[in-house]
Amino acid sequence: MKRSPALLFGIAIAMVALDQWTKRLATEHLAYGPPVRVVGELVQFTYTRNSGIAFGLLAGGRFPLWVFSVVAAAAVVVLFLRHAQLSVARHLSLALILGGAVGNLIDRVTTGEVVDFILLAWRGHEFPVFNVADVAVTSGVALFALAWSSEHEHEHASATAPAPAGAAPGTESHEPHDRPDGAAGGGGPEGGPLAGESADRAQS
Repeated sequence: MKRSPALLFGIAIAMVALDQWTKRLATEHLAYGPPVRVVGELVQFTYTRNSGIAFGLLAGGRFPLWVFSVVAAAAVVVLFLRHAQLSVARHLSLALILGGAVGNLIDRVTTGEVVDFILLAWRGHEFPVFNVADVAVTSGVALFALAWSSEHEHEHASATAPAPAGAAPGTESHEPHDRPDGAAGGGGPEGGPLAGESADRAQS
């Protein structure tokens, strides 16, 4: 399908709105309180503030991490503009990355930290706390890799597939060529004996 700015930015804006809404709810209802179990100990809601990038990586550093969000958003726009045709999967992958990057960028620009509140734990092992924007970026990158690789292989296979027999460029025609005497190659006159020939000669 033809690339659609409305589809790309519509999904991205919806993702930013969902991310900011959930972060506000977490700030209002989870801050300074105990974790809230959603699915036993497997999924819990707990309030934290993260000065690093996704999943708490590079926390406490002095590097301006908002640069990563800006670069990610710019890369999405460049990829979008470079392709006149984009599938729905490609639109969705780019929109998720863009929405997640902008969602966390808003936090870093306004407060210098990102609100995280989703905690996954399994048998005493806890995954770094994350947020909706992190989920969007991670899902978008995974979908991007799957969509781009599978569709690229499909396009490559279609381009290199052999043409049907007799339809390839440069194939010579197998139609009979006319002989110098005007008769079709390999056959006699369509109308029978030539004028002036006897039936016996024609049958000889």
